[in-house]
Amino acid sequence: FAELHAAVAGLPVASSRVLPGLVLPRDFAAYCPAGGDLRAVLVCEPLRPHISAPGVEFVVDSEGQYRASLCWVSRRTEDLMKHLQSNNVKLLLSSVKQDEVVIYYAKLYGVSVVECLSSEEIALICEITGVSPYAPSGENIYREITEAAVATFCQPLLLGSKRCVHIGFSSVCAFQPHCLILCGPVDAVNEENAAALQGAFIMLQQLFKTVDR
Repeated sequence: FAELHAAVAGLPVASSRVLPGLVLPRDFAAYCPAGGDLRAVLVCEPLRPHISAPGVEFVVDSEGQYRASLCWVSRRTEDLMKHLQSNNVKLLLSSVKQDEVVIYYAKLYGVSVVECLSSEEIALICEITGVSPYAPSGENIYREITEAAVATFCQPLLLGSKRCVHIGFSSVCAFQPHCLILCGPVDAVNEENAAALQGAFIMLQQLFKTVDR
């Protein structure tokens, strides 16, 4: 329920509504408008490549080596974004904050980015779409990307003064997610209404479990 409702203070209760898809309470880190169905990938790690392996000390002896290292990182990041583009990926959903160089090349190659998704949001999207997070590493970045979901739409959404991301997914299961937008004059009213609705849904779940038996 926490991932399927959003509260907006400062609006009348009558402004509450139900929206298809998911509403993520954060703004785009990069937004590249695109029409039609979009291929989307989930990532749970930074996409900026590491210069050395974990636990290995990397020593730079000169400014030239340092600049060469930065060029290598930038080139590898660009290669990854080109690879996403060549696989028709238009949306990147990340559980971690990505480096500025990742955001730069995402904008350059037309890939929208949403960062800092919670583990619960990632798990819900995986359940809806049936895909697992994409994990590029080493030369593995050049393989075909099969861990891609289909987003039927992806657009900014303004709730009060808060910028959010509104995404619809093609579901692989019977569950078709909808998000409840709860409006109220103050936060306390929204919290009270949310608690009442969650209690009602729990009661309905218990009712249908009894009927199934």
